[in-house]
Amino acid sequence: MVRIITANLNGIRSAASKGFFEWLATQQADVVCLQELKAQEADMSPQMLAPEGLQGFFHFADKRGYSGVGIYSRHAPVKVTRGIGVAEFDAEGRYVQVDLDLPSGPLSVVSIYLPSGSSGEERQAAKFRFMAEFAPRMALLHAAGNRVILCADWNIAPSQIDLRNWKTNQKNSGFLPEEREWMAARLAEGWTDAYRCLHPDATDACYTWWSNRGQAWAKNVGWRLDYQLVTPSLATTMRAASVYKAQRFSDHAPLIVDYAL
Repeated sequence: MVRIITANLNGIRSAASKGFFEWLATQQADVVCLQELKAQEADMSPQMLAPEGLQGFFHFADKRGYSGVGIYSRHAPVKVTRGIGVAEFDAEGRYVQVDLDLPSGPLSVVSIYLPSGSSGEERQAAKFRFMAEFAPRMALLHAAGNRVILCADWNIAPSQIDLRNWKTNQKNSGFLPEEREWMAARLAEGWTDAYRCLHPDATDACYTWWSNRGQAWAKNVGWRLDYQLVTPSLATTMRAASVYKAQRFSDHAPLIVDYAL
């Protein structure tokens, strides 16, 4: 089995103080994708840069305390790619990819953090620009015929069962018709949503993000915003998927998927 975890940490230093790395040490993960590091390399402790048994690869944002993504891998990659080739978004640290040569064959794993549009029209416009730029890259990753696992905080809930209060959020960022149509188009191109494939009807158990306002966490008023999307050659290898909620490291929860590779 190959275990892959994706987690938006909402600040790696904050998550570390809440026990994230102690928990991670118990997971025997092969690859861990991180989003929203909110740190620069100089801010990272040795444990944050390379937890025991893992190597770290990062795409930091130029702006301090903002965005940033990373990947921990148990296997040394043959290639690391940072950024999508668009200066506006590469300055924000939103994409890192490792290409691995596993005994079962090549595997590419991506950690990506889509912009959030919840702060206003300007950021929503930036989110739409990112989506337009990234769709062709997803198509290229898919068309190559390689084994690819795309781990992301999409900041999009694609369907009604992916958030508690869908009726009142239809005009809010994350559940806009244009966003859901974009996600549907990516799945129509052949990507498989690992969690939803294994749990097609899950509702409350599927949420990976809760607002810090009110009692959202306590009442499980959540959204499913974190995903692992896989190319067709991996669609039959998924064995288990779960959201870890026993501890809270962030406003997001880690998504864990096991693959028979």
